[in-house]
Amino acid sequence: MNRLLSKCALFVGVGLLGLTACTKDFEEINTNPNAVGTITPEFVFTKAQYDGVSNMLNSLLGTMQYTTSFNDVSGFGSKYIASQVNTSSSSFSSAYPNALNEITLVINAVKDDPNKVNLLSEARIWRVYCYSRLTDLYGDIPYFQANQGYTGAQYTPAYDAQKDIYADMLKELDEAAASLDPAKPTFGVADLMYAGNPVQWKKFAYSMMLRLGMRLTKVDAAAAKTWATKALTGGVITDDADIAKVTYLASGQIINQNPLAYFLWINDYIAANGNTNQEGGKYQDVFINYLKATKDPRLGVVSVVYTGGSPNRTDTTFAKQQGMPANLGAKPANFAQLSEPNPKTVLLLNSPRLVFTAAESYFLQTEAALRGWSSGSASTLYSNGVSAALRQWSIISLGSSDGTLSSRQITTYVNNNRLVTSNFDEQMKQIYTQFWVSVFPDAQEAFASYRRTGYPALTPNNYPGNATGGQFPRRFLYPLSEQNLNANAYRATIERQGPDNLLTRVYWDK
Repeated sequence: MNRLLSKCALFVGVGLLGLTACTKDFEEINTNPNAVGTITPEFVFTKAQYDGVSNMLNSLLGTMQYTTSFNDVSGFGSKYIASQVNTSSSSFSSAYPNALNEITLVINAVKDDPNKVNLLSEARIWRVYCYSRLTDLYGDIPYFQANQGYTGAQYTPAYDAQKDIYADMLKELDEAAASLDPAKPTFGVADLMYAGNPVQWKKFAYSMMLRLGMRLTKVDAAAAKTWATKALTGGVITDDADIAKVTYLASGQIINQNPLAYFLWINDYIAANGNTNQEGGKYQDVFINYLKATKDPRLGVVSVVYTGGSPNRTDTTFAKQQGMPANLGAKPANFAQLSEPNPKTVLLLNSPRLVFTAAESYFLQTEAALRGWSSGSASTLYSNGVSAALRQWSIISLGSSDGTLSSRQITTYVNNNRLVTSNFDEQMKQIYTQFWVSVFPDAQEAFASYRRTGYPALTPNNYPGNATGGQFPRRFLYPLSEQNLNANAYRATIERQGPDNLLTRVYWDK
């Protein structure tokens, strides 16, 4: 026993000596030689752009009645099924650890260097874009204290009132636009939208100011007018060359491919035969019927039916396009003959993702002119918007014949869709019904516009087991994790904003 204890003591002593020897070089040994101690702002900014654009609620394609599915699970967006409501929290869960954290890192890295004022300004503008998409979906969200876990050990940020968030976002756009300096360095090719061009970034900033300013028309008309007129004075996007868009590649890593096209393709339409769609998705009849009723030349651009054969062939013939009703709970007999997204345009993996278009700018300007906030001709601005919306499919399809409409087609459609000269409400109906068609497939922006204006005049789907009692959703749900990990802040915002359900309205939705 004594010999055994002596051996144990020897082993312990040697072990302790070993531990002492290890701890001398502990930091060096446990440092990853492939890691970096400081970020490269350009690299992180690129990632923030990718993540900011990809963070979208794809279910809104169904909510805005562009698409639907007979599959109850994947059809949540068009059916508002109560058992699936928590899927609506995905954008919230994704935003903070990805795009918002990344853009915060960029801002912190460049904010103290006067020579990097363009990098700072463009990062601030992009941060507004990312936050605006998030608050428009959920209302009150963590904003002023958000993404301070690394810098301030703030792990339970307060939710801020959307009114205050909007005021700060508009202030940020104003300051950032004014700070842009064409003589200073930019992000260059690391910027996927404008290659760092400060002049174009300024137009994007003022265009975002116009969008956010017009959001306030019903809740604060005076502020809406102030910001809209400031934006128009500053100069907004009106030319196709200035459209804000993120570019992608046809192959390589998934992050380099158009996120919406990839999602739709890989989750539902990859079979490319019109019949064995994985999630049972098709275009909704509301969307297809409207395009057919108005003889819209975009129908053959966005929509196909499959005709069979080997390989399966697509048919864009106007008369053959047919949508699927949203109230179906089983596969219809004519499923294979129904319309779905065109793989050469909507599902094109290297197509650019349009962030802010000339068409949206013109439609918002049309409303501003009707309200007397600008001296422009509402009729001319509206026609310019319609024309721009038809042209942008050539941009999406990379100039191919599949998405390029002829000047004759565009002129004919514009002439047949002049702005009505009746009362303001009828004009708003026409503008924002056309807006709904023109921003497709950006269903998230269509959802915001619909809640503000009430157009297009969609009929909600009163599907059995829906979570809204047959009413149209007004917002989406916070993640369940917030109730556990940020409980006090969560409870405070519920008391201020209202119940965490699909029917509580956000600040500007009055």
